[in-house]
Amino acid sequence: MANTKSISKKEANEKIRAALEQARASAGVPLRDATIEDLEKRVVGHTLGTNANGWKNPYPSDDPRSLYLEYQFAWKEDKSRFKAGLMSRQSGKDFSSEGEAAEDCNARKTEWMIAAPSERQALDSLEQGKTWAQAFDLKIAEYDEQREGGSETLLKSAEITYSNGSRMRAVPGKPETVRGRSANLLLTEFDFFENPAETWRAVLPSITNPLRGGEKKVRLITTPNGAGGAMQRIWTKEDSAKMKWSRHLVTIYHAVLMGLPVDIEQIREAFDDPDGFAQEFLCQFLDGSNVLLPYDVIAMAESADATEMWDISSAGKSHPTFCGIDFGRTNDPTVCWTLQLIGDVLWTREVLVLKNVSSPDQEQILVNRIRSAQKTAFDYTGPGIGLGDYLVQGKNGLGQWKPEQHKFGKVELCTFTTKFKRQIFPALRSRFKDAKGQCHLRVPVSTTIREDLHEMQQVISSGEYNYWSRRTKEGHSDRCTALALANYAAGTSSGPFRSARPNREDRRRTTSHKGGITSC
Repeated sequence: MANTKSISKKEANEKIRAALEQARASAGVPLRDATIEDLEKRVVGHTLGTNANGWKNPYPSDDPRSLYLEYQFAWKEDKSRFKAGLMSRQSGKDFSSEGEAAEDCNARKTEWMIAAPSERQALDSLEQGKTWAQAFDLKIAEYDEQREGGSETLLKSAEITYSNGSRMRAVPGKPETVRGRSANLLLTEFDFFENPAETWRAVLPSITNPLRGGEKKVRLITTPNGAGGAMQRIWTKEDSAKMKWSRHLVTIYHAVLMGLPVDIEQIREAFDDPDGFAQEFLCQFLDGSNVLLPYDVIAMAESADATEMWDISSAGKSHPTFCGIDFGRTNDPTVCWTLQLIGDVLWTREVLVLKNVSSPDQEQILVNRIRSAQKTAFDYTGPGIGLGDYLVQGKNGLGQWKPEQHKFGKVELCTFTTKFKRQIFPALRSRFKDAKGQCHLRVPVSTTIREDLHEMQQVISSGEYNYWSRRTKEGHSDRCTALALANYAAGTSSGPFRSARPNREDRRRTTSHKGGITSC
């Protein structure tokens, strides 16, 4: 039997410290300066889940930090005061950033503020910080959540106080919510804040006071969101002797070559959007992007009298209803949004969400709603084509709305071309807030609905604009799309119940007597 030499705790700590120093020095070096073209070639044939550099995580297997992949370790171990991470979606940037914040809270009495574009993202990040703290055996003494009003109103802040006095606070990334106490900053998906520049201006004073908790740190992590935006300015700005950013670039190629087990070509094919893939996964700056419906615009439409459920039989002919159906089957839910026109205001009566329901079962559920409505706009794209054909041609005889072919049935089959998106989403925005600042729409007071509406973005690339949303665990802004379709149906219906607010394009087309008004 071989002799084993026991070592002291001090010697063990020194060995771990030496391994850490070596890992810090080597992390990312062979890939750091490689071009996108070189990285793309290297991932071909790469064995998923392995590290192309041969890098090893230096932490013992029973330490939660042993879970870090190479680029996560390099980010977490970088002790610079100002760090900017331009990182691919789903690469674990929140995981490693929250790990650093929790480790800092465990090591000393300090405070971190986490800001994100949406309430959901802020709370998700805080949850990761909570998990990391528990992994470090840092006890939670108190949790406090502050909202504008009731449980479904807009989040003001959510805060964890740990047993050692450290705090971690999450807020939506807006100028009015990030102002407050002195704290270290973690701004996640910073480039997707409603107004990154103003938010940065409002939050920066939080790090200036070193008297409480020492020098404060800044961590910006994001995928890019447009040329000329806040993150691109930080990313390309020349450092001075006083102000230097430590910058970390992690494309999906870097992440996979450093051990992330993701099939890149599968993602690329599923994404089916070269510009979107370039931004979300290759960290390239497109021309620009803006939130379609900021929180303050959504707040104008929120009403306790708008409902998510109702009895369809109560629909009356004096107040017609209009439906928008965004079809989903597996990855995303189907959403049927029902609006009722009362005066010049469209009231939400139902937001029906169907998850993992077969097409035949969906058809049975949707038919009565379509039959009761004045008109329904149906998502006739991809998997929606089959069900759409069945709804207008099948045994239920709902019929197709296509005035240019003298068809005046219940259902308009809507193909989601770029042109069609440019028609329905600006019209939805103007229904929330018109040129006079008036709102002619009511939606339920619901965190889920608010976050879904807030996710939709207007993206500008090569001078052209389009609309799309990032996929979350709740879907793909399916509720926002269904609402846009319902609003479109209300604006394009025939007869005495047509919505009373045609826009300039409506009036132009009505005057020229071209068949079918196609925008509200």
